[in-house]
Amino acid sequence: MWRLKFNMGDIALIGKKIGMTREFYKTGQSVPVTVLKMEKARVIQVIDTEKRGYKAVQLGYGKIKNSKLTKAMKGYFAKKNTEAKKRLKEFRVENIENFKEGNEFGLEIFKDIKFVDTKSKTIGKGFAGAMKRHNFGGLRATHGVSVSHRSHGSTGQRQDPGKVFKGKKMAGRLGNVKRTMQNIEVISTDDNDDLIIVKGSVPGPKGLYVTISDSVKIKNKNLPFPTFISNNQDSATETKNEDSSIVSSKDKSLEPAIADESKSSDVKNIEKNVIPNVGDKE
Repeated sequence: MWRLKFNMGDIALIGKKIGMTREFYKTGQSVPVTVLKMEKARVIQVIDTEKRGYKAVQLGYGKIKNSKLTKAMKGYFAKKNTEAKKRLKEFRVENIENFKEGNEFGLEIFKDIKFVDTKSKTIGKGFAGAMKRHNFGGLRATHGVSVSHRSHGSTGQRQDPGKVFKGKKMAGRLGNVKRTMQNIEVISTDDNDDLIIVKGSVPGPKGLYVTISDSVKIKNKNLPFPTFISNNQDSATETKNEDSSIVSSKDKSLEPAIADESKSSDVKNIEKNVIPNVGDKE
């Protein structure tokens, strides 16, 4: 069996969103999860610096009938002597020696990974107004406002600049954009059915293809805290320690004097309270 020796952060897998359900922790807590069915990736082409000036690997996902391929793609897969794939995706890698054309890998690359990043398209909702699209408050319900209660209001200034700036929040198409979800926890995996179960929701409808890769930000999680201490804090702590040592030494030097004073006062009190002898009274 071909053994994986590359970094998971260099490549990604493509899976289909099956739907959502829930799982239970050992403590009994219910957790909403998303079920993704992964597809095995096949190395179609290994690209080196001599061909294009950079190192990359081209992966193929999914199955497709030859009747649905163009003549150019039929010739391409025939030249590579491999099965036709529905999707082709290219990833830049640092080391191409670990990849060979024709090798396949799948869910096993997520064996020791606890957090992943997903990329998918959100559900398209068509043309939407400003209140639904950007959470605007709308205009007043009375006092002169008629037939425009849900409008976005003014969009410009005056004759100068005399235009609407790009990026102005207005009504328009809502959804159907690419979204990246980071640091999604992997709850469990099923190697028999090629399923991966992740915590929470993944944007997009059922049946959508989702790109899954190793988490980018989780690499900095094991850093010590705090990671930096300024020199000013060090000097301040040193001065505090010096002051405390001086005070403690002063206190120690004052201890004998305080003890002598306490002893003398005790002796005086005892002398006052001494009962005189009977012979002395006579």
